[in-house]
Amino acid sequence: MSHVSPNQDPFRAIADPNRRKMLDLMLIEERTVGFLADELGIAQPSVSQHMQVLRLAGLVDARSEGRSTFYNVRAAELRTVADWITKYEAFWGKRLDALEDHLSRMKN
Repeated sequence: MSHVSPNQDPFRAIADPNRRKMLDLMLIEERTVGFLADELGIAQPSVSQHMQVLRLAGLVDARSEGRSTFYNVRAAELRTVADWITKYEAFWGKRLDALEDHLSRMKN
């Protein structure tokens, strides 16, 4: 993986549970800071700070309409995270298969 600044690191961006919830809410449709603040029960300035982290990591886009800014997920940018996790899915899949085989042999 190439070196990225901490502000651009998607792993850092999704490390916070509130940011993960925001991404989940934006998967359905684009959302405003006000909507996200209401849904999460946190202050709008906090949501804005979280959105800045997500934007710097390239995980969300912003679109202005009048006085409102709408945010949506750039899911393709999460590919780095998904690729990294895939290695561990294979690891655990092999481990669980081995456990199943071992338990099956113990029964016989």
